[in-house]
Amino acid sequence: MNAKDKMSHILSIMGEMFPDAHCELNHRNPFELTIAVLLSAQCTDETVNKVTASLFQKYQSPADYLAVPIEELEQDIRRIGLFRNKASHIQKLSRMLIDDYGGEVPKQHEELTKLPGVGRKTANVVVSNAFGVPAIAVDTHVERVSKRLGLAKADDSVLEVEKKLMKLIPREQWTDTHHRLIFFGRYHCKAQNPACPVCPLLDVCKEGKLRMKPAVNRKAKPTQKQIKVEG
Repeated sequence: MNAKDKMSHILSIMGEMFPDAHCELNHRNPFELTIAVLLSAQCTDETVNKVTASLFQKYQSPADYLAVPIEELEQDIRRIGLFRNKASHIQKLSRMLIDDYGGEVPKQHEELTKLPGVGRKTANVVVSNAFGVPAIAVDTHVERVSKRLGLAKADDSVLEVEKKLMKLIPREQWTDTHHRLIFFGRYHCKAQNPACPVCPLLDVCKEGKLRMKPAVNRKAKPTQKQIKVEG
């Protein structure tokens, strides 16, 4: 099976497993999505959603985030990892949106990555989910699954993984596949204890096949002579 056929097989199976895969960060507009993705770095979507439930009621515009002392914003997101850095990024991002973009989140990928705290992954999530531009955001789940399935090499960087997926996957399927790769990694091919025994992609997963091989007992079995002596 060549790389294209393998990718087609993977896309078909994941489409059957997770037909409704979607962004699980709660948001109502591009600005809230940008804040939510920024907060999600090294943090689970579940925790982010708990924090933003009240955060997005208190702060509904860039100006709102600038109207409070940084210490107050830090307390509002204290449950989030790296909350001090993220609070600083949110206020700097809000200032740039007001000064340079009329208070609106830009639609262009290159403009998004100019915002404090917004890297390539965050920009990909925003353009694809908020503005309908096909993109593949490589988070920890996408990276892990891609490497386990042999779609990328173990030592590939995040950017290299993204570029390889973009070559293998039809552009119109980038966004849906991004969500399905995340769901596959989050709920099936987990970092610890992946569901290899019941995985429908085991046939194309080298790592999964290795995991399923019976453990080899490396301790040499005693000979009949040793048994007699020890007995």
